[in-house]
Amino acid sequence: MESLFLNLEFSPISTKSPKPTSFLLSSPRFSSLKSRVITKKWSVSVPCVCSSSPSVKKTESKLHSNGQDFIKSVGKGVIGFAAAATTLASVCYDAPAFAESLTVAFPVSRAPEVNTVQRTLVEAWGLIRETFVDPTFNHQDWDLKLQQTMVEMFPLNSADVAYTKISGMLSTLGDPFTRIISPKEYQSFRIGSDGNLQGVGIFINIEPRTGHLVVLSCVKGSPAARAGIHEGDELIEINGERLDGVTSEAAAQKLRGTAGTSVKVKVHSDMESSRDAGIREVNLPREYITLSPISSTIIPHKTPDGHLTKTGYVKLSAFSQSAAIDMANTILDMETQGVHSYILDLRNNPGGLVKAGLDVAQIWLDGDETLVNTIDRDGNMLPINMVDGHAITHDPLVVLVNEGSASASEILAGALHDNGRAILVGHKTFGKGKIQSVTELHDGSALFVTVAKYLSPALHDIDQVGIMPDVQCTTDMLNSPRDSLLKNESSTSSLEADSCILVAEHELDIQESGGTAS
Repeated sequence: MESLFLNLEFSPISTKSPKPTSFLLSSPRFSSLKSRVITKKWSVSVPCVCSSSPSVKKTESKLHSNGQDFIKSVGKGVIGFAAAATTLASVCYDAPAFAESLTVAFPVSRAPEVNTVQRTLVEAWGLIRETFVDPTFNHQDWDLKLQQTMVEMFPLNSADVAYTKISGMLSTLGDPFTRIISPKEYQSFRIGSDGNLQGVGIFINIEPRTGHLVVLSCVKGSPAARAGIHEGDELIEINGERLDGVTSEAAAQKLRGTAGTSVKVKVHSDMESSRDAGIREVNLPREYITLSPISSTIIPHKTPDGHLTKTGYVKLSAFSQSAAIDMANTILDMETQGVHSYILDLRNNPGGLVKAGLDVAQIWLDGDETLVNTIDRDGNMLPINMVDGHAITHDPLVVLVNEGSASASEILAGALHDNGRAILVGHKTFGKGKIQSVTELHDGSALFVTVAKYLSPALHDIDQVGIMPDVQCTTDMLNSPRDSLLKNESSTSSLEADSCILVAEHELDIQESGGTAS
């Protein structure tokens, strides 16, 4: 029988089918409540990886203003959650991608659906080869890995099984955040980023140290929250199916569904203080979930010298596309109501669009401050700086964080803390200091690739370490005399027993007495 072969020649290659959909530099600046828009200015030194010559040369260039021409050469900006962040370097596939020549022949599957996955495999392999943060590919021959995976895929008859071969190849990189998701999962991912979905209201992610699926947070009032599911709980089964080796996107897809249906979830909680500790199974109804990223209130606050003042409490639950404008509108509205200090609550915020995190940071910062530093695969440090920034308010600020604060939350907390704008109160953050690009592939699937690591402005490594707050808060602090200040305020009843709010108010008193934020 005659054999069919797929000939792949990289000399160098130009792959126009991938559409890069991750970038960070476009940024609108909102100067008034739901109205005038001006340009937010950033400055970033980036290596140019787009070249018309066979060898890719790195050059340093300054990008000022919004860099629209540069951004258009990259593609539409869509950044992933959790949390899945964004790439800070251009990924150009209309230009040559490889500096050396490589020609390989592979057997083509006679099953059309598997043949399609073979092409997706080559596409994903090429993206990893050019952008993955570890140029050693976890100390393996990445070209040989493509050959091995293609041979393993050849005899298969199922596209689903063929996709597992791509996932298996990616798993050898030793990075749980570099992964491929199916077209259906990618559509769900995009719906979640837009803030509209039908499901149970739960944010999940893979805990990198254990590989387990854990709950980062639940949407307030959602079916998951009403069932007593808490951050830190481990998901074991969905509808009787074990979740060993299942990605967070695949698990999220299983949890979502038409409103009015239900899903059975088995969870494990080791919270000693919870009456639901241990393994239990709950039946969760699916509902329409509105992911409004901002909730806020004004807390009447009595200072140590007896003056009654107002503290603006703003909770940011996720970094969606509307997070920055919603935050700006909220702060501007509070300013008109006479608020003189702020508490920004990032607890259990799993992240989202990193661009949104940087936009939010600039609501609070002035000047040419560094917002974050990235380290690319060659070890080059690339700072992202503001250019002539103007904060909406200079009032004292405290930021609340905890173990559920991840990714873009940590970037924002680090930017505000290291630039001396805010005090951090709470508990150590999650510790996700890696940046992913998200690229839609030709078949509608999507590849998440870790392309860089990031450090805080003060060069603190966050990955698997987290950020330690300036002041920790515990339940023991509920007996503080300041607890009585909120007891009679029915409008803030949900905050009455929150020890971190009380500690934050104390820190705001210190800032106001000193006259500056520290």
